[in-house]
Amino acid sequence: MRKRMAVAVLGVVLLALAAPAFAAEEGGTAAPVTRDVWKFIAAAFVLGVAAFAGAFGQARAVASACTSMGRNPGAAGPVRITMLLGIAFIESLVIYALVIAFMILGK
Repeated sequence: MRKRMAVAVLGVVLLALAAPAFAAEEGGTAAPVTRDVWKFIAAAFVLGVAAFAGAFGQARAVASACTSMGRNPGAAGPVRITMLLGIAFIESLVIYALVIAFMILGK
């Protein structure tokens, strides 16, 4: 499992580092793009951390809600509403990270 995770992380990092090469202009000499490379790396890092943390938080929230509904089926309604509200807040944080990534890239 760890090997698959390491390969996936390495693939994402390589794709993030290759993005400026795909965005290069046609023709002539290549201009120094070190600042743009760091923008892409920063944006990829922000989104990667936010997506990982959001997914981890949502998984824990759903697992805890399922456990509590299983222990007390009578409270399933309020627990479900609270869980959905919490998941919406967690997802909004990931969307804020997407907005920050766009701000970093200047788009």
